Amino acid sequence: MAVESENWCGLSARGQFGYYLKKNQMIAGISLLAMVAGAPALADDHDPASTAELEARIEQLEATNAQLIEILRAQGLLPGSEGAAQAPAPAAPAAPVHTAPHQGVHTTDGHHAMHDDEWHNNLVGVSPNYGYRILDHAEGVNRRELTILQAMQNGELDRRVTLSGAITAIADYQESNSNTKFSWLMRHPTSNNQIGETVSEMVVHSAQLATTARLTDDITTYVEFLYNPQQSFGQGTITDLNRNQVQVRKAFVMWGNLDERPVYVALGKMDTPFGLQDTVSPFTNSTSWHAFAGLAYGGMVGYYDNGFHLRAMAIQGGAQFRSHNVPVEGTSVPSRLNNFAVDASYTAQLANGHATVGASYTHGSPYCQDYPVFHFNPCQDNNPAWAIYAQGHIGAFEFLGEYAETTEVWPGTASPAPQFAAFEAVAPEAFTLGARYWMAHRNADDLALSFEFSRYNSGDEGSPWERQDQWVLGASYFVTPSVNLFGEVIHANGWVPLNFLSGGNLPGGAAWSEFDATTNAIVVGAQAAF
Repeated sequence: MAVESENWCGLSARGQFGYYLKKNQMIAGISLLAMVAGAPALADDHDPASTAELEARIEQLEATNAQLIEILRAQGLLPGSEGAAQAPAPAAPAAPVHTAPHQGVHTTDGHHAMHDDEWHNNLVGVSPNYGYRILDHAEGVNRRELTILQAMQNGELDRRVTLSGAITAIADYQESNSNTKFSWLMRHPTSNNQIGETVSEMVVHSAQLATTARLTDDITTYVEFLYNPQQSFGQGTITDLNRNQVQVRKAFVMWGNLDERPVYVALGKMDTPFGLQDTVSPFTNSTSWHAFAGLAYGGMVGYYDNGFHLRAMAIQGGAQFRSHNVPVEGTSVPSRLNNFAVDASYTAQLANGHATVGASYTHGSPYCQDYPVFHFNPCQDNNPAWAIYAQGHIGAFEFLGEYAETTEVWPGTASPAPQFAAFEAVAPEAFTLGARYWMAHRNADDLALSFEFSRYNSGDEGSPWERQDQWVLGASYFVTPSVNLFGEVIHANGWVPLNFLSGGNLPGGAAWSEFDATTNAIVVGAQAAF
């Protein structure tokens, strides 16, 4: 019996054979039932002819079955026949599937998509220790990119998106020997918010919210929102809506993975790599930070390996958010990428600690304006600056020192007013010296005492705007690594606001800066993060 090779009804040759086989089995089965059903009648009749007919039918069925068996054997469908299918072997254990963040599947549009289970199971989380470090205004202030990369190495960023938040609330009391002139720089020194010779307050100094998103193993985004009514440039009092705005303080995209390579690249709005800008004080930033800490649009390339850290940043020209100003065709419009900053540092591991030394240079500091000085005014030419710094942690003792200065004089530090004709323009400078001692109260290194002195020189000797000094004695207690209770006693000499530093806003060329102004303050507060 031949098996047809032609396909019909969309069946393959093997499918056709199965259909034909089932059909023949059905016919044979029906014939056998009929034969069996009729067998009693034939036997009861004892008719020799009927008996012969029954035997013929049986022989025909046996021949048909033999043909079917040969067909099954030829197709390898019987056990023991050549080509017969063997019982499937036990499945080998599945190879582990790599689900690293950069792995994905191809979608129909050619883009890479993350595994759905990774996105949903590891989408959002918090890391309190990391949240405190990345949002801290006092330490690591211009090294956020490295903070993120090291947190990735340490396993602290084990979610696609890490949410961070912080709030700093303070209560303070201040006294000044000059009406409305308070020199403590943790709030802008304006008479809008500080009246008389004493000030007291219980306020929110700042609140922050940030997201760190690991899009792949190598690509990370960071966005930080800041609410800081006490240091806002908005008009009015601290309850005015203009000073109660939320801003995107930092935002950048970074390519980097220290487990794979020592190089990283960041693009966006970020702190500029100039100086150390840290403080050992628990809350109050140094005058070095107020004078030279930069924030700008730009792109940074960094290299970090075995303690050596090199950073170079192309900075947008014009007047930037903080501490950078290079003229663009005689204006402060940031329409050209014509500024830059470079920083190099090395950290050596010691037997019981570590020590860091570094140096920086920027093509355009903010100290380039003519008289009268005002924030973000255009300059005639750029004024570069350089900085050196050192920081160490030996046992329970920690120290830092920093110095920064412009390479040229600042034209605006000279006044055309006759009464100030003897005072020449100077190159502004700032320096900081500080120390901190760590102790154990409930846990190791949870209690610290600190002392810091910093100075900003911005005028010729004897001028009202010559300098501003700041002394800070501080204490910190970390309830947890992300909750710091602190207290400080502050003494400041001199009152030197940047706006109209050498005069220009008062009749007769008078200057509102005051060399002999002093401020004493005490502040307690809490800085808590997640």
